[in-house]
Amino acid sequence: MRNSMLSRNGSYLGLLAANTILGSSMPMLIILGGLAGMMLAPSAALSTLPASLSTLAGLFAAAPFSLMMGRWGRKAGFVAGGACAIFGALLGLWALLSGSFVLLCIGHMALGAALACYQFFRFAAAETVSPQWQPVAISLMLTSGLIAAFVGPQVFIMTKNALAPVPLAGAYAALAVLSLIGLVPLVLTRLPKPPAAPPQTLRARFASLSVLKGRQVRLAVGLGAVSQGVMVFLMVPTPFAMIGCGFTEAASGDVIRWHVVAMFAPSFFTGFLIKRFGGQRIAFGGVGLLVLASLPAMTGLSISHFYGALVLLGVGWNFGFIGATAILATAVPEAEKAMVQGANDTVIALVSTLCAFASGALVAGLGWIVLAGVSATLLVIALIVLRREARVLP
Repeated sequence: MRNSMLSRNGSYLGLLAANTILGSSMPMLIILGGLAGMMLAPSAALSTLPASLSTLAGLFAAAPFSLMMGRWGRKAGFVAGGACAIFGALLGLWALLSGSFVLLCIGHMALGAALACYQFFRFAAAETVSPQWQPVAISLMLTSGLIAAFVGPQVFIMTKNALAPVPLAGAYAALAVLSLIGLVPLVLTRLPKPPAAPPQTLRARFASLSVLKGRQVRLAVGLGAVSQGVMVFLMVPTPFAMIGCGFTEAASGDVIRWHVVAMFAPSFFTGFLIKRFGGQRIAFGGVGLLVLASLPAMTGLSISHFYGALVLLGVGWNFGFIGATAILATAVPEAEKAMVQGANDTVIALVSTLCAFASGALVAGLGWIVLAGVSATLLVIALIVLRREARVLP
Protein backbone atom coordinates (compact mmCIF):
# COMPACT_ATOMS: atom_id res chain seq x y z
CA MET A 1 0.00 0.00 0.00
CA ARG A 2 3.07 2.21 -0.53
CA ASN A 3 3.22 4.85 2.20
CA SER A 4 -0.21 3.85 3.52
CA MET A 5 0.62 0.28 4.51
CA LEU A 6 -1.92 -0.65 7.15
CA SER A 7 0.61 -2.69 9.11
CA ARG A 8 2.78 0.44 9.52
CA ASN A 9 -0.02 2.84 10.23
CA GLY A 10 -0.08 3.46 13.98
CA SER A 11 -3.34 5.38 13.89
CA TYR A 12 -5.08 2.62 11.98
CA LEU A 13 -3.78 -0.08 14.33
CA GLY A 14 -4.86 1.93 17.37
CA LEU A 15 -8.35 2.30 15.93
CA LEU A 16 -8.41 -1.40 15.10
CA ALA A 17 -7.46 -2.39 18.67
CA ALA A 18 -10.04 -0.07 20.22
CA ASN A 19 -12.78 -1.19 17.84
CA THR A 20 -11.97 -4.86 18.51
CA ILE A 21 -12.31 -4.51 22.28
CA LEU A 22 -15.25 -2.12 22.31
CA GLY A 23 -17.03 -4.07 19.56
CA SER A 24 -16.93 -7.25 21.65
CA SER A 25 -19.95 -5.84 23.47
CA MET A 26 -22.14 -6.21 20.37
CA PRO A 27 -22.69 -10.02 20.45
CA MET A 28 -23.12 -9.84 24.22
CA LEU A 29 -25.90 -7.28 23.80
CA ILE A 30 -27.67 -9.44 21.22
CA ILE A 31 -27.81 -12.26 23.76
CA LEU A 32 -28.44 -10.15 26.85
CA GLY A 33 -31.14 -7.98 25.30
CA GLY A 34 -33.41 -10.95 24.64
CA LEU A 35 -32.63 -13.05 27.71
CA ALA A 36 -32.72 -10.22 30.26
CA GLY A 37 -35.85 -8.91 28.59
CA MET A 38 -37.51 -12.32 29.01
CA MET A 39 -36.58 -12.29 32.71
CA LEU A 40 -37.93 -8.85 33.55
CA ALA A 41 -40.55 -8.01 30.92
CA PRO A 42 -44.15 -7.88 32.20
CA SER A 43 -45.31 -9.75 29.07
CA ALA A 44 -43.74 -11.91 26.35
CA ALA A 45 -44.53 -9.31 23.71
CA LEU A 46 -42.21 -6.84 25.48
CA SER A 47 -39.26 -9.25 25.85
CA THR A 48 -37.44 -7.79 22.83
CA LEU A 49 -38.12 -4.18 23.92
CA PRO A 50 -34.62 -3.60 25.44
CA ALA A 51 -32.96 -4.69 22.18
CA SER A 52 -35.41 -2.59 20.18
CA LEU A 53 -34.80 0.47 22.34
CA SER A 54 -31.04 0.10 21.91
CA THR A 55 -31.61 0.40 18.17
CA LEU A 56 -33.91 3.39 18.75
CA ALA A 57 -31.18 5.09 20.77
CA GLY A 58 -28.85 4.70 17.81
CA LEU A 59 -31.35 6.67 15.75
CA PHE A 60 -31.01 9.71 18.00
CA ALA A 61 -27.31 9.30 18.81
CA ALA A 62 -25.79 8.86 15.33
CA ALA A 63 -25.99 12.46 14.12
CA PRO A 64 -24.85 14.08 17.42
CA PHE A 65 -21.85 11.75 17.61
CA SER A 66 -20.92 12.51 14.00
CA LEU A 67 -21.19 16.27 14.55
CA MET A 68 -19.17 15.95 17.76
CA MET A 69 -16.42 14.19 15.83
CA GLY A 70 -16.58 16.80 13.09
CA ARG A 71 -15.94 19.54 15.65
CA TRP A 72 -13.71 17.95 18.32
CA GLY A 73 -12.26 14.95 16.51
CA ARG A 74 -12.82 11.20 16.27
CA LYS A 75 -11.10 10.46 19.58
CA ALA A 76 -13.43 12.69 21.61
CA GLY A 77 -16.47 11.06 20.01
CA PHE A 78 -15.26 7.50 20.58
CA VAL A 79 -14.36 8.21 24.23
CA ALA A 80 -17.87 9.60 24.74
CA GLY A 81 -19.29 6.44 23.17
CA GLY A 82 -17.25 4.24 25.49
CA ALA A 83 -18.49 6.24 28.48
CA CYS A 84 -22.08 5.63 27.33
CA ALA A 85 -21.36 1.89 27.19
CA ILE A 86 -19.98 1.84 30.74
CA PHE A 87 -22.98 3.78 32.03
CA GLY A 88 -25.45 1.52 30.21
CA ALA A 89 -23.79 -1.67 31.43
CA LEU A 90 -23.89 -0.48 35.04
CA LEU A 91 -27.57 0.42 34.63
CA GLY A 92 -28.24 -3.07 33.26
CA LEU A 93 -26.50 -4.56 36.29
CA TRP A 94 -28.58 -2.39 38.63
CA ALA A 95 -31.75 -3.36 36.74
CA LEU A 96 -31.16 -7.08 37.30
CA LEU A 97 -30.23 -6.63 40.95
CA SER A 98 -33.38 -4.56 41.56
CA GLY A 99 -35.69 -6.40 39.14
CA SER A 100 -36.50 -3.21 37.21
CA PHE A 101 -37.53 -3.60 33.56
CA VAL A 102 -37.52 0.19 33.13
CA LEU A 103 -33.89 0.47 34.22
CA LEU A 104 -33.00 -2.38 31.87
CA CYS A 105 -34.56 -0.50 28.97
CA ILE A 106 -32.73 2.73 29.84
CA GLY A 107 -29.46 0.84 30.16
CA HIS A 108 -29.88 -0.72 26.75
CA MET A 109 -30.64 2.68 25.25
CA ALA A 110 -27.28 3.94 26.53
CA LEU A 111 -25.59 0.81 25.17
CA GLY A 112 -27.33 1.30 21.84
CA ALA A 113 -26.04 4.87 21.66
CA ALA A 114 -22.53 3.52 22.22
CA LEU A 115 -22.91 1.00 19.40
CA ALA A 116 -24.07 3.82 17.09
CA CYS A 117 -20.88 5.69 17.96
CA TYR A 118 -18.71 2.64 17.21
CA GLN A 119 -20.14 2.53 13.68
CA PHE A 120 -18.01 5.57 12.86
CA PHE A 121 -14.82 3.53 13.26
CA ARG A 122 -15.29 2.50 9.63
CA PHE A 123 -15.21 6.11 8.45
CA ALA A 124 -12.27 6.91 10.73
CA ALA A 125 -10.40 3.97 9.16
CA ALA A 126 -10.93 5.36 5.67
CA GLU A 127 -9.40 8.67 6.76
CA THR A 128 -6.07 7.03 7.65
CA VAL A 129 -5.26 5.78 4.13
CA SER A 130 -5.14 7.06 0.57
CA PRO A 131 -8.43 7.11 -1.39
CA GLN A 132 -7.72 4.02 -3.49
CA TRP A 133 -7.26 1.91 -0.37
CA GLN A 134 -10.33 3.17 1.48
CA PRO A 135 -12.52 0.10 0.68
CA VAL A 136 -9.79 -2.19 2.04
CA ALA A 137 -9.30 -0.07 5.18
CA ILE A 138 -13.05 -0.06 5.85
CA SER A 139 -13.33 -3.79 5.25
CA LEU A 140 -10.35 -4.75 7.40
CA MET A 141 -11.58 -2.51 10.21
CA LEU A 142 -14.70 -4.64 10.33
CA THR A 143 -12.61 -7.81 10.79
CA SER A 144 -12.42 -6.75 14.42
CA GLY A 145 -15.96 -8.07 14.66
CA LEU A 146 -14.62 -11.57 13.97
CA ILE A 147 -12.65 -11.49 17.21
CA ALA A 148 -15.67 -9.98 18.93
CA ALA A 149 -17.78 -12.90 17.69
CA PHE A 150 -15.69 -15.25 19.82
CA VAL A 151 -14.71 -12.97 22.68
CA GLY A 152 -18.17 -11.53 23.37
CA PRO A 153 -20.13 -14.80 23.72
CA GLN A 154 -17.23 -16.39 25.65
CA VAL A 155 -17.17 -13.49 28.11
CA PHE A 156 -20.94 -13.88 28.44
CA ILE A 157 -20.66 -17.62 29.19
CA MET A 158 -17.86 -17.10 31.73
CA THR A 159 -19.47 -14.22 33.61
CA LYS A 160 -23.25 -14.64 33.35
CA ASN A 161 -23.44 -16.40 36.74
CA ALA A 162 -20.53 -14.56 38.38
CA LEU A 163 -22.93 -12.60 40.59
CA ALA A 164 -25.18 -15.54 41.47
CA PRO A 165 -27.91 -15.94 42.52
CA VAL A 166 -28.84 -13.14 40.09
CA PRO A 167 -28.50 -14.60 36.58
CA LEU A 168 -26.88 -12.51 33.82
CA ALA A 169 -25.82 -9.76 36.24
CA GLY A 170 -22.16 -10.74 35.98
CA ALA A 171 -22.28 -10.33 32.20
CA TYR A 172 -23.36 -6.69 32.54
CA ALA A 173 -20.52 -6.06 35.02
CA ALA A 174 -18.08 -7.65 32.57
CA LEU A 175 -19.46 -5.46 29.81
CA ALA A 176 -18.59 -2.33 31.82
CA VAL A 177 -15.03 -3.58 32.43
CA LEU A 178 -14.60 -4.52 28.76
CA SER A 179 -15.70 -1.04 27.67
CA LEU A 180 -13.24 0.58 30.07
CA ILE A 181 -10.37 -1.55 28.72
CA GLY A 182 -11.35 -0.64 25.15
CA LEU A 183 -10.75 3.03 25.85
CA VAL A 184 -7.05 2.44 26.64
CA PRO A 185 -5.73 1.96 23.07
CA LEU A 186 -7.99 4.76 21.92
CA VAL A 187 -6.54 7.23 24.41
CA LEU A 188 -3.02 6.22 23.39
CA THR A 189 -3.73 6.67 19.66
CA ARG A 190 -2.91 9.92 17.90
CA LEU A 191 -5.67 10.98 15.56
CA PRO A 192 -5.74 14.15 13.48
CA LYS A 193 -7.95 16.95 14.65
CA PRO A 194 -10.69 18.06 12.25
CA PRO A 195 -9.88 21.14 10.17
CA ALA A 196 -11.19 24.36 11.58
CA ALA A 197 -14.40 25.36 9.85
CA PRO A 198 -15.97 28.81 9.79
CA PRO A 199 -19.15 29.11 11.86
CA GLN A 200 -22.31 28.34 9.92
CA THR A 201 -25.81 29.59 10.39
CA LEU A 202 -28.57 27.06 10.92
CA ARG A 203 -29.85 27.84 7.43
CA ALA A 204 -26.43 27.16 5.91
CA ARG A 205 -26.20 23.82 7.73
CA PHE A 206 -29.52 22.71 6.33
CA ALA A 207 -28.47 23.89 2.88
CA SER A 208 -25.38 21.66 3.09
CA LEU A 209 -27.67 18.64 3.36
CA SER A 210 -28.49 19.13 -0.31
CA VAL A 211 -25.62 16.74 -1.01
CA LEU A 212 -27.97 13.98 0.18
CA LYS A 213 -29.95 14.48 -3.03
CA GLY A 214 -27.08 13.07 -5.07
CA ARG A 215 -27.91 9.71 -6.62
CA GLN A 216 -24.71 8.03 -5.41
CA VAL A 217 -25.42 9.18 -1.87
CA ARG A 218 -29.07 8.08 -2.07
CA LEU A 219 -28.04 4.67 -3.36
CA ALA A 220 -25.40 4.25 -0.65
CA VAL A 221 -27.85 5.21 2.10
CA GLY A 222 -30.53 2.90 0.68
CA LEU A 223 -28.23 -0.11 0.39
CA GLY A 224 -26.82 0.45 3.87
CA ALA A 225 -30.26 0.86 5.43
CA VAL A 226 -31.67 -2.27 3.77
CA SER A 227 -28.66 -4.37 4.75
CA GLN A 228 -28.67 -3.23 8.37
CA GLY A 229 -32.45 -3.20 8.76
CA VAL A 230 -33.05 -6.74 7.50
CA MET A 231 -30.14 -8.06 9.54
CA VAL A 232 -31.69 -6.56 12.68
CA PHE A 233 -35.15 -7.77 11.65
CA LEU A 234 -34.06 -11.41 11.72
CA MET A 235 -31.27 -11.27 14.30
CA VAL A 236 -32.93 -9.51 17.24
CA PRO A 237 -35.72 -12.09 17.83
CA THR A 238 -33.52 -15.13 17.15
CA PRO A 239 -32.75 -16.02 20.83
CA PHE A 240 -36.43 -15.56 21.72
CA ALA A 241 -37.58 -17.67 18.76
CA MET A 242 -35.07 -20.45 19.47
CA ILE A 243 -35.98 -20.72 23.14
CA GLY A 244 -39.65 -20.79 22.09
CA CYS A 245 -38.75 -23.79 19.88
CA GLY A 246 -37.23 -25.63 22.85
CA PHE A 247 -33.54 -24.82 22.34
CA THR A 248 -31.25 -23.84 25.23
CA GLU A 249 -29.61 -20.51 25.96
CA ALA A 250 -26.27 -22.05 24.98
CA ALA A 251 -27.66 -23.13 21.60
CA SER A 252 -29.06 -19.69 20.85
CA GLY A 253 -25.78 -18.11 21.94
CA ASP A 254 -23.84 -20.37 19.57
CA VAL A 255 -26.10 -19.50 16.63
CA ILE A 256 -25.53 -15.81 17.36
CA ARG A 257 -21.79 -16.46 17.64
CA TRP A 258 -21.63 -17.97 14.13
CA HIS A 259 -23.91 -15.26 12.79
CA VAL A 260 -21.44 -12.64 14.00
CA VAL A 261 -18.55 -14.67 12.54
CA ALA A 262 -20.36 -14.65 9.19
CA MET A 263 -20.89 -10.90 9.52
CA PHE A 264 -17.21 -10.12 9.84
CA ALA A 265 -15.07 -12.99 8.51
CA PRO A 266 -15.64 -11.97 4.85
CA SER A 267 -14.14 -8.57 5.69
CA PHE A 268 -10.67 -9.98 5.03
CA PHE A 269 -11.48 -9.98 1.31
CA THR A 270 -14.59 -7.81 0.85
CA GLY A 271 -12.51 -4.66 0.40
CA PHE A 272 -10.39 -6.28 -2.31
CA LEU A 273 -13.57 -7.46 -4.07
CA ILE A 274 -14.85 -3.89 -4.01
CA LYS A 275 -11.57 -2.65 -5.52
CA ARG A 276 -11.96 -5.24 -8.26
CA PHE A 277 -15.69 -5.14 -9.01
CA GLY A 278 -16.91 -1.88 -7.46
CA GLY A 279 -19.03 -1.08 -4.43
CA GLN A 280 -22.37 -1.31 -6.25
CA ARG A 281 -21.93 -4.88 -7.46
CA ILE A 282 -20.77 -6.15 -4.09
CA ALA A 283 -23.54 -4.32 -2.23
CA PHE A 284 -26.25 -5.68 -4.52
CA GLY A 285 -24.75 -9.14 -4.19
CA GLY A 286 -25.11 -8.75 -0.44
CA VAL A 287 -28.80 -7.87 -0.74
CA GLY A 288 -29.26 -10.99 -2.89
CA LEU A 289 -27.69 -13.09 -0.12
CA LEU A 290 -30.08 -11.52 2.39
CA VAL A 291 -32.97 -12.78 0.24
CA LEU A 292 -31.45 -16.27 0.32
CA ALA A 293 -31.10 -16.05 4.11
CA SER A 294 -34.89 -15.90 4.43
CA LEU A 295 -35.33 -19.26 2.69
CA PRO A 296 -34.01 -21.62 5.41
CA ALA A 297 -35.83 -19.52 8.01
CA MET A 298 -39.11 -20.02 6.11
CA THR A 299 -38.69 -23.75 5.58
CA GLY A 300 -38.06 -25.16 9.05
CA LEU A 301 -37.42 -24.71 12.76
CA SER A 302 -34.54 -27.14 13.29
CA ILE A 303 -31.16 -26.05 14.63
CA SER A 304 -29.67 -26.38 11.13
CA HIS A 305 -32.32 -24.02 9.72
CA PHE A 306 -31.42 -21.38 12.32
CA TYR A 307 -27.69 -21.79 11.63
CA GLY A 308 -28.20 -21.60 7.86
CA ALA A 309 -30.40 -18.52 8.00
CA LEU A 310 -28.19 -16.58 10.41
CA VAL A 311 -24.93 -17.42 8.61
CA LEU A 312 -26.31 -16.30 5.23
CA LEU A 313 -27.73 -13.24 6.94
CA GLY A 314 -24.29 -12.34 8.27
CA VAL A 315 -22.48 -12.69 4.92
CA GLY A 316 -25.20 -10.74 3.11
CA TRP A 317 -24.96 -7.94 5.65
CA ASN A 318 -21.18 -7.80 5.23
CA PHE A 319 -21.28 -7.36 1.46
CA GLY A 320 -24.24 -4.96 1.53
CA PHE A 321 -23.06 -2.77 4.39
CA ILE A 322 -19.38 -2.51 3.42
CA GLY A 323 -20.28 -1.95 -0.23
CA ALA A 324 -22.64 0.87 0.75
CA THR A 325 -20.03 2.42 3.06
CA ALA A 326 -17.42 2.36 0.27
CA ILE A 327 -19.83 4.11 -2.11
CA LEU A 328 -20.59 6.81 0.47
CA ALA A 329 -16.92 7.36 1.39
CA THR A 330 -16.09 8.46 -2.16
CA ALA A 331 -19.33 10.31 -2.94
CA VAL A 332 -19.13 13.08 -0.32
CA PRO A 333 -16.88 16.18 -0.25
CA GLU A 334 -14.56 16.49 2.76
CA ALA A 335 -16.39 19.53 4.15
CA GLU A 336 -19.73 17.69 4.19
CA LYS A 337 -18.58 14.35 5.64
CA ALA A 338 -19.61 14.90 9.26
CA MET A 339 -23.10 16.04 8.29
CA VAL A 340 -23.68 13.39 5.63
CA GLN A 341 -22.22 10.50 7.64
CA GLY A 342 -24.42 11.47 10.56
CA ALA A 343 -27.48 11.65 8.33
CA ASN A 344 -26.59 8.30 6.75
CA ASP A 345 -26.28 6.54 10.09
CA THR A 346 -29.45 8.23 11.35
CA VAL A 347 -31.42 6.83 8.40
CA ILE A 348 -29.86 3.39 8.97
CA ALA A 349 -30.76 3.58 12.66
CA LEU A 350 -34.33 4.64 11.82
CA VAL A 351 -34.83 1.66 9.53
CA SER A 352 -33.18 -0.64 12.06
CA THR A 353 -35.42 0.67 14.84
CA LEU A 354 -38.59 0.07 12.84
CA CYS A 355 -37.37 -3.42 11.95
CA ALA A 356 -36.42 -4.23 15.55
CA PHE A 357 -39.81 -3.19 16.94
CA ALA A 358 -41.71 -4.89 14.16
CA SER A 359 -39.75 -8.13 14.49
CA GLY A 360 -40.54 -8.45 18.19
CA ALA A 361 -44.27 -8.05 17.58
CA LEU A 362 -44.27 -10.38 14.56
CA VAL A 363 -42.34 -13.23 16.14
CA ALA A 364 -44.42 -13.06 19.32
CA GLY A 365 -47.74 -12.89 17.46
CA LEU A 366 -47.26 -14.82 14.23
CA GLY A 367 -44.05 -16.80 14.66
CA TRP A 368 -40.58 -17.09 13.17
CA ILE A 369 -41.59 -18.53 9.78
CA VAL A 370 -44.01 -15.67 9.07
CA LEU A 371 -41.30 -13.21 10.11
CA ALA A 372 -38.93 -14.75 7.54
CA GLY A 373 -41.60 -14.53 4.83
CA VAL A 374 -42.15 -10.85 5.52
CA SER A 375 -38.35 -10.34 5.37
CA ALA A 376 -38.11 -11.98 1.93
CA THR A 377 -41.00 -9.91 0.57
CA LEU A 378 -39.55 -6.60 1.78
CA LEU A 379 -36.14 -7.49 0.39
CA VAL A 380 -37.44 -8.25 -3.09
CA ILE A 381 -39.29 -4.92 -3.17
CA ALA A 382 -36.19 -3.04 -1.96
CA LEU A 383 -34.00 -4.81 -4.51
CA ILE A 384 -36.27 -3.76 -7.38
CA VAL A 385 -36.36 -0.12 -6.21
CA LEU A 386 -32.59 0.12 -5.64
CA ARG A 387 -31.73 -1.53 -8.95
CA ARG A 388 -33.90 1.04 -10.71
CA GLU A 389 -32.06 3.82 -8.86
CA ALA A 390 -28.67 2.34 -9.83
CA ARG A 391 -29.57 2.23 -13.54
CA VAL A 392 -29.84 6.01 -13.73
CA LEU A 393 -26.35 6.52 -12.34
CA PRO A 394 -23.63 7.52 -14.76
